[in-house]
Amino acid sequence: MTDAGKKVKQARKLRGLTQRELADHSGVSVSTIRKLEQGERPTARMETLHALARTLRLETMDLVAKPKEEGARAETHELWAPVRAELTRPPASAIDAPATPAGVSGVLRAAELLYSNHQFTELAAVLPGLLRDADTLSGDGRGVQVRVLQLAAGALTHTRQFDIAELVVRRSLANAQDRLEASASINTLTWLMIRQGQLDQALTLATQWADDLEPRITRATTSELAAWGLLLLRASGAAVRNNQPEVAADMKRFARSAATAIGREVKVAHETVRTFGPTTVRMLTVEDALVKDQPDTALRLAAQMPLFAVRPSSSVRSRHGLDVANAYARLGRFTESFGKLSELQAASPQWFPNQTPARDTLRTIVEGRRTLTPEMRHMASTLQLAL
Repeated sequence: MTDAGKKVKQARKLRGLTQRELADHSGVSVSTIRKLEQGERPTARMETLHALARTLRLETMDLVAKPKEEGARAETHELWAPVRAELTRPPASAIDAPATPAGVSGVLRAAELLYSNHQFTELAAVLPGLLRDADTLSGDGRGVQVRVLQLAAGALTHTRQFDIAELVVRRSLANAQDRLEASASINTLTWLMIRQGQLDQALTLATQWADDLEPRITRATTSELAAWGLLLLRASGAAVRNNQPEVAADMKRFARSAATAIGREVKVAHETVRTFGPTTVRMLTVEDALVKDQPDTALRLAAQMPLFAVRPSSSVRSRHGLDVANAYARLGRFTESFGKLSELQAASPQWFPNQTPARDTLRTIVEGRRTLTPEMRHMASTLQLAL
């Protein structure tokens, strides 16, 4: 029996629930609960553990035996091998022709555009040379070097290469020249922790940094408000996943006050590609509603999304689209759910196969429909979903 299975069984007995009653209250199937408790299923999806923890009145982390999020695929490792080799090579003892901050900045802007457009194959080809050149920078070029490392860390996290992503983001944090620059690295580090199921650590780190950065709203610059707000959103995301709704609500309320003070969606100066503002806050509120198993609320909030001249980052918009698809699927609206998934796949074909929420949503569609269309079967193959 796994640690998670033992904990579920013990908590269920303490609550005086049968497996059937736990299934009825949590929405998790009796078969899944039985296999988890008997050790036939060594791991469980974070969504499953969250539902069980909510019913058993526990924090999700009380049931977590080890990180949930899957690692990168074999083809991803092969594609990104040159990037990992560049990041782990020993520093050069001598530099014949160091790069210039202006030259590296130009390549960095092009690489950031690839990241924003989810063109990860192209980005993987550009990054080794960009990292090599950035490593030669010193003095005035250190800020550019940090941004290159932050970009690499974000891309590696997106593609689920978590071990090397942590190495890089901690390197960017160590080289940061001021608190705002460091906060961007902390944002990526807490996102990485959340993806690995390290919810307690992510909440503690994001909260500490948000407390340290808390500005006077009436005097704060846009960059200060955005840095604070983004960290609060990370803290809220960790808390809501860990069955701490009051903490999550407080964090989201403070983030909303920062977004209101700014008054619009803005591109954050110290971030590589992130934006912050009312729309970003609202989109992540939709995600919170899903974590709390409120798909109808999620769709209602999504329909009321404010629009501004500057849109949230591509990652936030795409994840929001997955949340909408997930909400449709949970409500049994499978045609609309699959339509949204198809739209996201067409818009970001390199990003889509790496998304665990897309796989989970398609699994819900497969389980809920009597028959599958050829398009559904093709998407299942793309997502490597076992039918």
